[in-house]
Amino acid sequence: MSEFKVASRYAKSLIDLAQEQGNLESVKQDMEQFVAVLRSNKELQAVLKNPIMKQDKKANILDALFEKKINPSITAFFHIMVRKGRAGILYATAQEFIREYDEVKGIAHATVISAVALSPQHIDALRKVIASEIKADVVLKNEVDPSLIGGFIVKVGDRQVDASIAGKLKKLERHFGSQVIN
Repeated sequence: MSEFKVASRYAKSLIDLAQEQGNLESVKQDMEQFVAVLRSNKELQAVLKNPIMKQDKKANILDALFEKKINPSITAFFHIMVRKGRAGILYATAQEFIREYDEVKGIAHATVISAVALSPQHIDALRKVIASEIKADVVLKNEVDPSLIGGFIVKVGDRQVDASIAGKLKKLERHFGSQVIN
């Protein structure tokens, strides 16, 4: 079974547990904290994935880093995963938990790429337009790419809308390139 499928199943079980216990929001915050720590610490990721390191050492490391800082149910969850030899996918499971949380809460992530940084007012207006289109709450991130010349590209999930000048120029180039001149 692929790492993604296994991580997804563990994440789903943690979401179900958190909903049962009525602490989904705090568990999500703790998982975000966990992801941030692992994202910034590649050595910790390597330790968790190391098949030679003993499970009890991995559990002790996790306890030392997180035991008093996160929900006890998450600590217990981590211990179960380590005991089952799944410490290597803790990071993927935490990321999948956050993705599934967003799905449960109806939150979509979008990116707007523009030639210059957008003002907070423009980002908010665009976020509202996207939210009304896809009928979900939207978290919008702005990235800057000066090669777009002007305009913007919006990415939501696997969909993309290219309203950039560079994109329009490429379309024109393809159009004129496909025209046969006799």
